[in-house]
Amino acid sequence: MTSETVDSLKGIALFDLDHTLIPLDSDFAWGEFTTAMGWTDPTDFKRQNEAFYEQYKDGTLDVHAYARFATAAICRKGAAESLAAHAKFMRDVIQKAVHPQAMELVRTHREAGETIVIVTATNEFVTRPIARVFGADELIAVELETDPSTGWYTGEIKGIPSFREGKVARVEAWLNSNGLSWDTVRTTFYSDSINDVPLMEKATVAVATNPDERLRAHALQRGWRILQLF
Repeated sequence: MTSETVDSLKGIALFDLDHTLIPLDSDFAWGEFTTAMGWTDPTDFKRQNEAFYEQYKDGTLDVHAYARFATAAICRKGAAESLAAHAKFMRDVIQKAVHPQAMELVRTHREAGETIVIVTATNEFVTRPIARVFGADELIAVELETDPSTGWYTGEIKGIPSFREGKVARVEAWLNSNGLSWDTVRTTFYSDSINDVPLMEKATVAVATNPDERLRAHALQRGWRILQLF
């Protein structure tokens, strides 16, 4: 495929979320926020939350175990209380973490006529309102099962989690559902994490954004662009 052909393809801008578009881990921050509200035991939650976060950074996370842990509080509290708390979380934490340079990066791709897709390993409850802030056309996040009797979350993951190789599978499924394929689009993927190398390798253009040490080394080896957004 020639460069002219690639340039003529439909553009898809794929963005990881945590530490890529925002300078924090939204799931980690949400856990700390709800713990401060008294939803969980602070000592026990902090210990487990930090252990899971280290596993994520190391690439050894059991995403199903983490989803159960991360959603346990909202499963207990129910929809009304959880949604109200998340609205406060957006005001008190997330809005302050949305930097102009991140909004400008997304805007540049949108003005180029590209579809904006956030692809994150954080669950849909935490991330859907954040995706709306960035005006994303699509959110691909960890989907959560709901209890048919209550319509609220059970703590289990529904389908393929958008984590590591699962991000490739989920993006491919989304492309196919829109009558597209990897061969008919030009994809740019921004990420900070070594966990996202499978999707970065699949994308037309990979941009290591605020990369961790392992991803920075890999990006230098592969000749990928490195962007220090924050």
